[in-house]
Amino acid sequence: MMQLILGSSSASRRQILSEMGYQFTVLSADIDEEIRIEKPEEQVVALAHEKADAILTKMVKNGMMQDIVESQETTLLITADKVVIHDGVIRKKPTTPEGARKFIQGYSQSHASTIGSVVVTNVNNCVRMEGWGKSEVYFHKIPDEVIDSLIGEGSVFYVAGGLLVEHPLTSPLVESIVGTMDRVMGLPKELTEKLIKASLQES
Repeated sequence: MMQLILGSSSASRRQILSEMGYQFTVLSADIDEEIRIEKPEEQVVALAHEKADAILTKMVKNGMMQDIVESQETTLLITADKVVIHDGVIRKKPTTPEGARKFIQGYSQSHASTIGSVVVTNVNNCVRMEGWGKSEVYFHKIPDEVIDSLIGEGSVFYVAGGLLVEHPLTSPLVESIVGTMDRVMGLPKELTEKLIKASLQES
């Protein structure tokens, strides 16, 4: 028997993990996600580890860790991070309507890269497995009215780079994806499954 914890408040990651057939508990890390490392692949891996550290501390304080120890049930914690890169610049979540508009306008008739990480922590023995991957998204022209609607709705402020490829307004405007949709959305299924299996073998 295995218990799974998703260390993310992302609706996209919840959707993907559910599609993978898992039942899980959701905990959020609530950490400062400022960019501190120049290489994006190192940045996303480091932040996924920081999220795991924060959630494990939270679990100790709220008694969840003691329950896991007493139950001896294998418990895995999944944390992830993603950045968007456009014109060589790392983009995290936009914080203002002006910033979101600039981000999305930049993708119009252009492309953006996403780099995302996954870290799976075996809570019982503290062993961690990590990995990262890259995808590229190419867009047709994104009309101003679509950008207005996305900003008014507000969901662009909760995703790296304001990049919502799965949104009904933007998905028809995606010309092509080099990689997979789930990787762009922030939780690559293949990598996550691989790390879960590797973590279980270490338990």
